[in-house]
This record gives sequence, C-alpha cells and structure tokens, in this order.
Amino acid sequence: MLHDEGGEGAPILLLHGLMGSARTWARQLPWLRGHGRVYTFDAAAHGRPAPAQLSTEAFVADLLAALGVIDEPMTVIGHSMGGLHAWCLAASEPDRVSALVVEDMAPDFRGRTAADWARLIKSWPQPFASEQAMLDYFGPVAGRYFLDSFEHRGDGWHLHGSVDTFVAISEEWGTRHFWDEWAQVRAPALLIEGEHSITPPGQMRRMAQLHPNSEYVRVVGAAHLVHDEQPELFRREVERFLRNQSGFAG
Repeated sequence: MLHDEGGEGAPILLLHGLMGSARTWARQLPWLRGHGRVYTFDAAAHGRPAPAQLSTEAFVADLLAALGVIDEPMTVIGHSMGGLHAWCLAASEPDRVSALVVEDMAPDFRGRTAADWARLIKSWPQPFASEQAMLDYFGPVAGRYFLDSFEHRGDGWHLHGSVDTFVAISEEWGTRHFWDEWAQVRAPALLIEGEHSITPPGQMRRMAQLHPNSEYVRVVGAAHLVHDEQPELFRREVERFLRNQSGFAG
C-alpha cells in the first residue's frame, strides 16, 4: 500500500483522491524526486479492503499504520480526499508532518449529498473494453486519471472498489466539518484550488486566512484535477513552496 518511488532527501508523501490510486501521481514523480525521497500510498477501499468503519479517522489511522518505514518528518501532498487525510494527519501527528500541500479540498461540505454522483457512477458502462474507450468516455484528463486507477481484468477495465463504499466515504463529508482539524495544523501549508473547483466557494481561501503560515493559489481554467489539467503551473507552485521550506535545495 505504501510505495517507495525513489529520490533522495527528506520524505515526500503523495495521497490520492477518492476513486484514485497511487498511480495517479505518476506524471509528477520525476520532478518530485529532485526534492526528496518520494512515497505514494493506496488508500484503504481503493483496491484493498475498506476499514471496518468508514470514517476519516479510520482512514487516517490506516495511513498512519503504513508509515512506520518513514522515520523523519515528511512533506505531505494530498489531492481531494488525500488532502483531507493529509491535514488530519498533520493535526493529529504534528511531529510527523513538516509541510503540507492541499489540492482542491475544503473542510465543510455539510448539506451536500452524493446521491446524483452515485447514480452517475452506477451508469458507467463497465467494464470498459479498452484504454481508448475510457479516454473517449471520460475525456483525456479524467480518462487518464481513471486508467491509472481502475483494475484491468481479462474482460476490460473495472472500478477498483465498491461504488457504495465510495459513496459512503463522501457522504460522511456531508454530515460534519473538519475546521477543527484544520485549526490544529501547524506545518507550513500551500492550498491550491481550481477555478472550477468542487469545493464550496471561499473555503480554501478562508483556510489560508486562518493559518498563519499558509498561502492560497487559485488556478484559473482548472477544475478538480489541477495537477493533471495544469501540470506546469502545479509544478511551479509546489516547487516554489518546497524550496521555501528548510532542507529543500532542489
């Protein structure tokens, strides 16, 4: 579940979003290796069993249990669900996280429901017969994201987890907020939000305002997958942030 992707120096941990996988960071690995020893992680319920309780705390506990091989403070870069898990980890284990990058995730989705999204996923024509079929259906950016995530079997490409489980994960976000966890974060933070984000308006900017050692970047023209939609800008902002942190010379 924890993958050593190479590089030398202080550890950098990459956390994927809901319905993603460790492989969705593949296009960022070459340049990130210039800044440290890079690790990726496959979250529970994504190609492996889900926690007994589908709570954010259970997912963070599962993550923490896998990090025993990393024995020094790490930079954690998280997209969407991975961003939430990243800051909850930083809040509960402040000595383990030296810096934090959160991509397109906010603390408060209360009142929102995943019902329409669940119906959409269940309508997908699985299995997809080929890579091109997936690219044609989802488009070049989301199609590549799902190609990096789905499970390839003999009859084609299948979602790598239970739709009901994915829905339950996101439904939890509609019943509670994570402002308290964010308030406990002490590590320097970079918050990156797409112009056409899934996040409730203004929340990521507010996160930066509440954190004395953070900065906010809004990426014009990008939606939820900023690191794949605008990879050059994402790289530029993350590298600038990393170079501003002690111990990074890349």
